[in-house]
Amino acid sequence: MNVKPLADRVLVRALEAEEKTAGGIIIPDNAKEKPQKGEVIAVGEGKIADNGAKINMSLKKGDKILYGKYSGTEVTVDGTEYLIMRESDILAII
Repeated sequence: MNVKPLADRVLVRALEAEEKTAGGIIIPDNAKEKPQKGEVIAVGEGKIADNGAKINMSLKKGDKILYGKYSGTEVTVDGTEYLIMRESDILAII
């Protein structure tokens, strides 16, 4: 895969939604919520500040992250679905 995000963008592969609840109830496919966890596949070089200084990314390839439910733009590369989002859309590293 030759996708390189630009500036402060991140390429994320969504992790699978939970199949069961904590109590053991199996969730059918049509009732599953959109996943909010993912794995960082690629990161951009970083954002350029107004004064011209480069702001480095705090994420790296392989990080597991939490992001907002409707964050990012869905793209398909080589038959695999990914999200491209800004670093500021990412809520936490887990």
